[in-house]
Amino acid sequence: MKNPNDQSNVTRSVDRACDVLLAFKNEREQLRLGDVAKRTGLDNATVLRIVRTLTARGLLERVGSHQYRSRVRLSAERCYTIGYAAQCTEFAFSREVTASVTWAAENQGINLVCVDNRYSRATAIRNAETLIKRGVNLVMEFQTDEKAAPIISSLYEQAGIPVIAIEIPHPGATFFGADNYKAGLIGGRHLGLAAQEHGGGEADEILLLELSKAGPLPASRLTGILDGVRETAPQLNQARIVRLNGNGQFSRSLEVVRKHLRHTRARRILVGAINDPSALGALLAFREAGRNDTCLVMGQNASLEARAEMRQPGTRLMGSVAYFPERYGPQLIQLALNILEQRKTPPAIFVNHQLVTPQNVDSVYPNDPLLSAASLDSLMLQSV
Repeated sequence: MKNPNDQSNVTRSVDRACDVLLAFKNEREQLRLGDVAKRTGLDNATVLRIVRTLTARGLLERVGSHQYRSRVRLSAERCYTIGYAAQCTEFAFSREVTASVTWAAENQGINLVCVDNRYSRATAIRNAETLIKRGVNLVMEFQTDEKAAPIISSLYEQAGIPVIAIEIPHPGATFFGADNYKAGLIGGRHLGLAAQEHGGGEADEILLLELSKAGPLPASRLTGILDGVRETAPQLNQARIVRLNGNGQFSRSLEVVRKHLRHTRARRILVGAINDPSALGALLAFREAGRNDTCLVMGQNASLEARAEMRQPGTRLMGSVAYFPERYGPQLIQLALNILEQRKTPPAIFVNHQLVTPQNVDSVYPNDPLLSAASLDSLMLQSV
């Protein structure tokens, strides 16, 4: 009997055809001819002949004008296990990121191991240790505390696990998230224009709500907001700047703005917030104090809560800069696969941003459910 592993029994053309089929990690992956050539080590002309033959026999399927995908499930298919450390369930933004990542992983046949960092440094570190023990191939880390970042990165580095850092930079990790200064600048410019339109261009104070523990990169959103206001409303260069740490949370921002309003003598105040929960917390503080008409507020993220608020008549939330977390999943999973397949990847990938206002919220997010004031209150309570 001949040894089936004896290479003398292998038909070269069939062997190459198998290599081409094995280049597709699963039946959902779409590849160009150049991608197949790179994975198999075959020259472009050979790949073209084999791909055309396999397509004619129904084993491959042409997608569009330049891509192909497999129509067979191969036992040699490799299934990656990817860890996903979610920021928390407190914010609509992070919940939408999680939903998007979960859907994209399932669509790509990825085994996803999810943990919840609960907006906590200690929990995030414990979760890193858990994911290492689970033997994941890569981790997508979404945690907010910059002091935890080097500890977490060191743990993964020692375990030889590559990391994608979502929104908050981690040493040695590929960054995926906001172009923070640009997003802030977009919001700040609109806030300055709103001050011209609604307040005659006057403001005694510019209140910036920070998220101190996240570090300097997210803080550049607030720098962008301030620069944008001064660009479109230069007369506000002399306005007093006040910085308060709202911790990126609705309840904390509500508390610190409440206290501030008891003491400030400012008659008109512009508010630039690090995110929407902070913006909405500030807005409620002004309403409680009977000073709703003395403020103009700008958020970041264009999250579900903010979009609901912008649909309210007479809102003082002038806008929020969209990050589109519902689109994160496919981009993150593809980035993870690129890293795992050792394809060239940039050190940072920035998401697109768009200003969402009461005037365009229905066109940017036409499929939002009709949110009543009661449902908005319910959303608020989830952030308390």
